[in-house]
Amino acid sequence: MNRKARGVLRPVLLICFTVSALFGQDYSQRGFLETRFTLYPREAPNDRAHSVVEGLFRYEGFYKAAGSLQINGAVDVRLDSHHQGDRQLDFSWWDRQQKRPLVAVRRLSGHYHTGGLSIEVGKQFIRWGKADIINPTDRFAPRDFLTVIDNDFLGITAARVTYERGSETIDAVWSPNITTSRIPLPDQRWVVVPGTLPNNVVFRDGGALYPASGHGGLRWNHVGVLEFSASYYQGFNHLPSFESALSFNGNNVVVDLQSFYPRMKMAGMDAAIPLRWFGIKAEAGYFASSDPRADDYGQYVLQLERHVGEWTFVGGYAGEWVATDGTLTVDFAPDRGFSKTMLGSARYVIDTNRSISVETAIRQNADGGWVRAEYSQIFGQHWRATANFSIIRGEPTDFLGQYHRNSHGVLILRYSF
Repeated sequence: MNRKARGVLRPVLLICFTVSALFGQDYSQRGFLETRFTLYPREAPNDRAHSVVEGLFRYEGFYKAAGSLQINGAVDVRLDSHHQGDRQLDFSWWDRQQKRPLVAVRRLSGHYHTGGLSIEVGKQFIRWGKADIINPTDRFAPRDFLTVIDNDFLGITAARVTYERGSETIDAVWSPNITTSRIPLPDQRWVVVPGTLPNNVVFRDGGALYPASGHGGLRWNHVGVLEFSASYYQGFNHLPSFESALSFNGNNVVVDLQSFYPRMKMAGMDAAIPLRWFGIKAEAGYFASSDPRADDYGQYVLQLERHVGEWTFVGGYAGEWVATDGTLTVDFAPDRGFSKTMLGSARYVIDTNRSISVETAIRQNADGGWVRAEYSQIFGQHWRATANFSIIRGEPTDFLGQYHRNSHGVLILRYSF
């Protein structure tokens, strides 16, 4: 670990241990220190690097302030060799930086629970839907897509009220400001530059127009032999669309791309049906926008799941239909990019310390495909090593196929406490 990393971690660790000592038995904690090494065998036209080294320190604390009140907190400290993260300590609550922050508040919320009523206010993680592959109704779950297929969720600042009575649950969420998904950096390999453009065409970042108002949603869930729910969301898409403006600089044609986040309404349903031989999960959402630049469309997922001994098999199909085409054609939409795709996974637990898994996504027209195989093993009480390799193939015009130069292997070493 270099001098800069030690300089950042020392005060963070000091604060964590001080908080733990002050709160005593009412305070619990956990966390990990992880090193990730990624190897790309092929160069990309806009990124000649073959390897990336990343370090992540995550600390989580939970304090029971009273019988029904709990304070939850988590902080991340990140460093990497490929300038995917900021090198300066610049605090941002809303996670709207292009790069990952050096130090980020991952979670900070107060959670109150009494009887069937639960209230959580602050930065938190909210997941909707039942499918394991793609969740069309999961509208409060922005992600970090700097590396598109290896992504993680971002917390949002919101007030969430959940009321449970018997087999029925009502979940209401409101957020004053949308947290947007983080998209690939323009000078790195997960942004694919069209190869057919003339050499004098230059793309430039035109900034972002962020929504000035909040968003909210409501979900009703029924639990029984048949589990199902209905949900409604009103707000904005957390994935960006782009408008372009042309200008000239000498012999160069400059294209300024400005991102914006279209208004969105979503009505959705999901269900889980346990049968004798397998379980069925289904999820669907219809998306409408008052912005004429955005499509009105629907997404659905149908999957089968089966457990056989230590094996777990999941297979399904993600589909989409477009009701109204918008006037805009440029956007970044991994959720729609994985539609019209057959998806599957298999996981085998070798023993309490070892497991293997395979995930795959194959376009129905075979224009794109992705397969990832992973092996994970625990050593002792604190250490875990994970190795995986992702193979991506397909046509440059396909969402998956455009990343065919980005097949890669990853080695992760984690110390947990």
